Amino acid sequence: MNLTQRYRYLYKPLVFAAALVPLLWWTCAAFGLFGLSLGADPVKKLEHACGKTALNLLMITLSVTPVRSLTGLPQLLRLRRMLGLFAFFYAVVHFTIYLVLDLELNFRLLGADIAKRPYITIGFTALVLLVPLALTSTNGMMRRLGARWQRLHRLIYPIAALAVWHFYWQVKRDVREPLLYLGILALLLGYRLLRWQRLPADAHPRAAAPGALTSRSGSATAPGRT
Repeated sequence: MNLTQRYRYLYKPLVFAAALVPLLWWTCAAFGLFGLSLGADPVKKLEHACGKTALNLLMITLSVTPVRSLTGLPQLLRLRRMLGLFAFFYAVVHFTIYLVLDLELNFRLLGADIAKRPYITIGFTALVLLVPLALTSTNGMMRRLGARWQRLHRLIYPIAALAVWHFYWQVKRDVREPLLYLGILALLLGYRLLRWQRLPADAHPRAAAPGALTSRSGSATAPGRT
């Protein structure tokens, strides 16, 4: 047993703990613990930090398959669902802070913002589209939906594009960081398309058996594992 196999059971707990670090940090800052502070506008600071963390985790989730292919570490695939759910979690926290602390639960104002402010329209759309992906992330739903599960979860790419677009419109002035995210997303999508094109014709998702993709060696891969 090599070192990677020996410690494979530690991956999930370590990643789970690491994904909670931002939340712990902001909680300490909100209460002024350990000399931490959220600055002069704590609500905006929290909104921005949660949204950016959600976007970071979304990009990391999309990076799992390419990194796994380059490194040959199948253990990385076991982390993908957890990372995706944490991305959804922080997106929900981001929206909740906006609704509760910024709008003070004024749903009429929320509706007006969604209708009239394009970056909020786009961000809200991305969040709504994330909901069915989070709800169908279990093994049971994967088996129940079969090939439809994979088609549904391909929404992650347009969702990521909407999230980057939301960030781009929200920053208004210095757009270098949103453009960096856009470049990363373009590389990830390009990798996905290139990998799909290199598959034999009978291995493409449309030709594969329901609920599985066929690799070059002819072995079946569970949906969403590509």
